[in-house]
Amino acid sequence: MRILIVDDEAPARARLRRMLALEADLAVTEAADGVEALQRITADRPDALLLDIAMPELTGIALAASLPAPAPLLVFVTAHQDYALDAFDVAAVDYLHKPYDQARLRRALDRLRARLAPGGAPAAPSPPAAPRQLLVSERGATRVVALADIEWLETADNYVALHTAMGAPLLRQTLGALLAQYGADFVRCHRRAAVRADAIARIEPRDKGDCVLLMRSGARVPCSRQFRSALMQRIGERDPLRPA
Repeated sequence: MRILIVDDEAPARARLRRMLALEADLAVTEAADGVEALQRITADRPDALLLDIAMPELTGIALAASLPAPAPLLVFVTAHQDYALDAFDVAAVDYLHKPYDQARLRRALDRLRARLAPGGAPAAPSPPAAPRQLLVSERGATRVVALADIEWLETADNYVALHTAMGAPLLRQTLGALLAQYGADFVRCHRRAAVRADAIARIEPRDKGDCVLLMRSGARVPCSRQFRSALMQRIGERDPLRPA
């Protein structure tokens, strides 16, 4: 079983690693914060995370809500008692309250083994396939952008600008990859842009079947003829640029 320890305190990681070394069937790696954990998850594909809650930049709960699908199983290991309900809301298998002993840790590991075994106990509901927030690196920090706050998306070289009321942070991603995850939230209107359908305030026709989308924020987003009909279907209206 591949285990990833995620804790910003080195002594806590070292203690947990020593305890895990007493188990014969584990391969253990570490991450010092949530951002590093996301990188490790992509590279190492752990079966489970042993995850602290109180970490800088990205808490354990926020990390759990941001995991890609299929997500690893989760066991929270924390000194805080007040987050148990939040932990189980993100499908945690167990919740270890510090300090804990070897026997209590083994019970948590046994629950993980049961979930991972063929024909084992059914897994708890997985976190959503597409997290409802995006993590953007900015000058060494991590900005959490709620999906609901994004009005439209725009390609910018190897990045996508996430246009919100608080600016347009750049996410290192392609527009196509984002729409593959969030096609239910956004509709493509141009080869370089996609919009949240419910944020469109007005549609202004242009030459050759193109149009401009006036967003509720006042932004003007181009809509090309190639994508116009699909957009009109999404917003539930007859295309005003096509003859009846």
